[in-house]
Amino acid sequence: MNNERLYQVLLAPHVSEKATVDAELNSRHTFKVAVDANKLEVKRAVEQLFSVKVDTVQIQAVKGKVKRHGQRLGKRSDWKKAVVRLADGHDIDMTAFEGS
Repeated sequence: MNNERLYQVLLAPHVSEKATVDAELNSRHTFKVAVDANKLEVKRAVEQLFSVKVDTVQIQAVKGKVKRHGQRLGKRSDWKKAVVRLADGHDIDMTAFEGS
């Protein structure tokens, strides 16, 4: 996998209360990833970008919600998230990404 694809696979960390607790207690970090990304690409991207050892990767396709604005219906985009479990002794410091 080339370096250009690495930056296209991981889009952003997914920040929610559940993801934060999971990262602190279980060393599982959640990322928004490209819709066409697979487990192997996510694993390689996390390992190379953050210099950590990845144990497992779980990917979930999230369907966009249908929302109403007045009389008009709209639909949010579908997206994909990956939950990455790191090997023992490895950690990603997400506080470094707060400014972006």
